[in-house]
Amino acid sequence: MDTAEVAVAGQIARSLVLDLAGLPPAGDSAAVRHQQETLGGKGANIAVALSRLGAAVSLIGVVGDDCVAGAALDRAHADGIDTTAVVRRPGHGTGLIVELRTDGGHRRQIEHLSDGLLLTEADILAATPVLTSASSVILHGRQPVGAVLAAARTAKAARRRVVLEGIPGEQSSTTELLALTDVLRLDQHDGELLTGRRLDSAEAAALAGRDLLRRGPGLVALAAGEDGNVFLWEDEHVILPLAIRDPVHTTGGEDALVAALTFALTRGADPRKAAALAVAASATTVFHPGGRPSVSPVALGAHLVELSIPAQPSPPHHAEADYTGSH
Repeated sequence: MDTAEVAVAGQIARSLVLDLAGLPPAGDSAAVRHQQETLGGKGANIAVALSRLGAAVSLIGVVGDDCVAGAALDRAHADGIDTTAVVRRPGHGTGLIVELRTDGGHRRQIEHLSDGLLLTEADILAATPVLTSASSVILHGRQPVGAVLAAARTAKAARRRVVLEGIPGEQSSTTELLALTDVLRLDQHDGELLTGRRLDSAEAAALAGRDLLRRGPGLVALAAGEDGNVFLWEDEHVILPLAIRDPVHTTGGEDALVAALTFALTRGADPRKAAALAVAASATTVFHPGGRPSVSPVALGAHLVELSIPAQPSPPHHAEADYTGSH
């Protein structure tokens, strides 16, 4: 694979979605009406969305040394993702995420993600060529803080765009991490945890976002409760609403948002258009189970119209890149 435009460091797992009428009582069983098995985990989901948007993407993460790992890597290759920097950890099984969908739209998720599947500083060191050659690097903040910091330092030293999604549970190094970050995305939980404020409105998120901008990032994207999302940069900001229908799988929407925001910025879009693409990508993804990103040109275009952001003429390649307003 040629040098990636974007490198993603984060979780990789086998994702299994089971649809059934209802959960059985103890000692009983229930028939599964439909099952869907895909590549999953936040890192992999973001990488899939980037690939579908037309980016060359490399994935940095950890799988086990079982037969499931081979199938996961094959799926990643089929999705157009470079897995050169994926580690196969001896003695561990590949991560598993199971989503149970029952009548009435009820959703339950169970996970088997051992600590051995988390990235280490040694894994990041081995991935240095990928981190320093990509134009943008996305880091999932819920990986160990040492690994996240090592990746951010490496990418920043090479003058690459550092995109941080979420924050590590251990916040002792938050000041340094924010100083290394160019683009910061926080959901409402992480935003409130980091800022110590309730972010249940656009006004509250805008105030908190201004404080975060002073700590290092050049662009901050915060979830703002029912008001949607607030994107802030320099002396400007934009508030973009949530999708109008009830979502099915919000985690997948978050992954699609991060991917599309990074993709647009990497291709040279201004922050306002990048924000619109991000929200449109999230909206097209949250209405189906499993969290696997759905970013077709038709769906993106429809949501961009709702956001009053006109689509640009489509280029000969990368069919979905026309929505960034750049090339």
